[in-house]
Amino acid sequence: MLGSPICDAASAGGLNNNAPRLSSTSSGGVGMTERLANRLSLFGCWQLLHGRHIVEVPARSRRLMAFLALRGRRSRAFVAGALWPDVDEHRAQASLRAALSFLHRHAPELVLTTPSELWLAEHVSVDVHTFRLNANRVLTSQTLPDLSHPSRWSIIVGGDLLPGWYDDWVRLERDRIHHTRLHVLETLACRLAEAESFAQALECALTAVEIDPLRESARRSLIQVHLAEGNTVEAVREYRRFSSILDAELGIKPTSQLTSMLGTTLSQLV
Repeated sequence: MLGSPICDAASAGGLNNNAPRLSSTSSGGVGMTERLANRLSLFGCWQLLHGRHIVEVPARSRRLMAFLALRGRRSRAFVAGALWPDVDEHRAQASLRAALSFLHRHAPELVLTTPSELWLAEHVSVDVHTFRLNANRVLTSQTLPDLSHPSRWSIIVGGDLLPGWYDDWVRLERDRIHHTRLHVLETLACRLAEAESFAQALECALTAVEIDPLRESARRSLIQVHLAEGNTVEAVREYRRFSSILDAELGIKPTSQLTSMLGTTLSQLV
């Protein structure tokens, strides 16, 4: 069911007794006197940061937080059934209560509840949410984003979603992010080439090809960059490389749409 890799090997157990309790109260009360940033990372591995502290969370609670981060506000019955589909309803609800019990004791402000629903608190920063926001900006705006900031680039080309987690709900979201990331990279490659920012355009196109070598639209974006930069031979070389891969892997040829991009150039270079 769940490989559940986390970023720090020590966090495989319960909550670190030396870590801060994730509550926020007035000075003199129980818990912390000021709210620190809570950041949940799902790309590359599961990690929860409270300020600069890594928070150790049991597997059931990690899964609950990840599910709510990806799927949003849901009913208790829906969450229990999705997270523990192989057990009966009574045991699934018991597992959900155990996951919530830990969070309510040690992190009462992270997962909010009503008698019927659960959701992740809005103040929790989630890297997947940032990815979705940045991706939407690229795909819906004609303005080129500033990729000079490392965090903006890394969130686009970062690691896989929760590698080692094999639940259906994770796989579905992983596939969705995979395709969104490719669309973003292809779009950026095209727009950057039009702006004659060829080095960045080439990086985007090459990254898309690296992610999915058999994806024709990724190869098309790379060939477009070569052609826009005036590197016709590079474009033809890339076309032939892709043709060889398709023939070896699938026994098919590139589509006429891709072939037509090179016009008569292919026959001239034979």
